[in-house]
Amino acid sequence: MSGISFPPISSPGSQPDMASQPRKVSIVTDVLPTDSVQLAPAYTTRFFNALWPTDLLADEVQQRRETGYEVDEFIETANVTDPADRQAVLRIVDGMRDAVRLPGWLYEEPDSLEAIEAASAGAPASAVVPDAELTDKISAAWLGRIAGCNLGKPIEWGFHWTSQHIRDYLELADAYPLRDYVPRLDPMPEGFELTANWPETTRGNVDGSARDDDIDYPILALHLLEKHGDALRTEDVGTAWTTLFPIEQLYTAERAAYVNLVEGYRPPETARRRNPYREWIGAQIRADVFGYVHAGDPLEAARFAYRDATLSHTGNGVYGEMWAAALVATAFTAHSPREAVETSLHVVPRGSRLAEALRHVLALHDDRVSWEEALASIQERYGHYSWVHTINNAAAVAVALLWSEGDFTTGVGRVVMSGWDTDSNGATVGSVLGILTGTADLPEHLIAPLHDRTRSALFGFDNSKISDLARRTTRLAVDRLA
Repeated sequence: MSGISFPPISSPGSQPDMASQPRKVSIVTDVLPTDSVQLAPAYTTRFFNALWPTDLLADEVQQRRETGYEVDEFIETANVTDPADRQAVLRIVDGMRDAVRLPGWLYEEPDSLEAIEAASAGAPASAVVPDAELTDKISAAWLGRIAGCNLGKPIEWGFHWTSQHIRDYLELADAYPLRDYVPRLDPMPEGFELTANWPETTRGNVDGSARDDDIDYPILALHLLEKHGDALRTEDVGTAWTTLFPIEQLYTAERAAYVNLVEGYRPPETARRRNPYREWIGAQIRADVFGYVHAGDPLEAARFAYRDATLSHTGNGVYGEMWAAALVATAFTAHSPREAVETSLHVVPRGSRLAEALRHVLALHDDRVSWEEALASIQERYGHYSWVHTINNAAAVAVALLWSEGDFTTGVGRVVMSGWDTDSNGATVGSVLGILTGTADLPEHLIAPLHDRTRSALFGFDNSKISDLARRTTRLAVDRLA
């Protein structure tokens, strides 16, 4: 998810595109509250920056409308307020906490762990993973996550790199479907622009892993579990952020929570105050190590993920991390991606929008539609969400896993070609498929260029050895089972 607070590149589209292939499935799209009042152009945002009051206001309006609240009066007030008046704009943002939910909201989306578990399908079964198998699968998971992240990084800007734009570029580069790092054409064709990290992440240029928050957070989770073990608290996560992270290396919900921590707020208020990104993908990308350490035990993995997620997220943002942790934990004992996805759904409240989206993906798989048709379906149903929201990206991850054909390169390539948060989704799919396939079946052309090294913005953790991260993770997992 790194880099999303940078200025937008030229000629971005406003929404994810619809895939060009014909669809055979009928869709009922989500219906949002009627947008009868629009924000003035001065509040238009594509930066998602929690340090900017105008971004907070515009993005809070979107978050409230997506969750069924009436916000027209707040928009009317904003439109006659000077956008440069920081305090006035922030008062409007704060006032939206008193917004009233419109009639007809059909979802049940609790926040406490007890309520989440009560609203879910019941505890998924746990299983023990033999030590030798655990060692190999954790190594494959770290390598798969880091390779998948780097695969998606040069095209991580959802306004510009829609799935159709990605396909157009890859076809120009004779690289469709994507089965290797993204190539850079020289000169770049008009209308296409790779993100600034391309010298480190494109084909032929990968020399160790580039820095990315999708890698920073797993390193941090490992450090936290080594330091606190089962006693890990949400407050410990917050202390680690402010101690080890520069604020501008965190994005969206994490940056908003960081500001709240610095201003003296504590969880769960850090997730709720001036944080319109509280249901976005930031927590979901922090889940994997909780799944590695609790291999075969998706419920316990999800419970640890909850402790982490509630520093910065609520609702579906929290469910996203719990789901991803359970998905990873289940992969250690699952026989297929389908089994992993189905089992992980047990930790998500049944009446939530995330559960609805994942059930929709499973139904598409039952209907035996093509990957292109499945992608078009989730774009139509969930394309109204930000390209860094939890729900649409989780659906894209599930589609890529179910249509991966059991092949690492196919799955990771397909999720990156899906657009939205390409590096985060590449990392998650790479992690899960790495576990399912093991190190022997990881593609050498994606793994070898990493040279067992990853950069990190975490203070004291730059140039970590991937093999060392895997070894330390395995020790924690084995000690838990002992």
